[in-house]
Amino acid sequence: MVSVKQVQVTFDCAEPERVARFWCEVLGYVVPPVPEGFATWDDFDRSLPPERQGAAFACVDPSGVGPRLFFQRVPEGKVVKNRVHLDVRAGTGLVGEERVAALEAECARLVALGAVRMHLLPADDVNESCLLMQDVEGNEFCLD
Repeated sequence: MVSVKQVQVTFDCAEPERVARFWCEVLGYVVPPVPEGFATWDDFDRSLPPERQGAAFACVDPSGVGPRLFFQRVPEGKVVKNRVHLDVRAGTGLVGEERVAALEAECARLVALGAVRMHLLPADDVNESCLLMQDVEGNEFCLD
């Protein structure tokens, strides 16, 4: 039996670098090192054929623990709800009003980066509260 060693999460989007840089700010991720022989990612991008320029971008967890996020340009826009989404764990261990306050504080930070606040899903008998949001291209995610 072979075990998986790493996971990469891939986003289809219109503007890969813009969406990647948003998620870097959200998660504290960084842009990976530039390939050898290039001074900047822009230099690398200009070395590609015109149809591939700006077509992809990535960000990584600087600690090496979290998955690599990869963003690839696709021609079609987002038209339906995501079948998979990220949960940004901003309220872990908190409950009630304290949890909602932490979620709202993180929401305000992310809205300033271009995210959109959708609505609060209040706590019920099974789950604590979470906030449904959208990234800079409308991909849903939760502040959990």
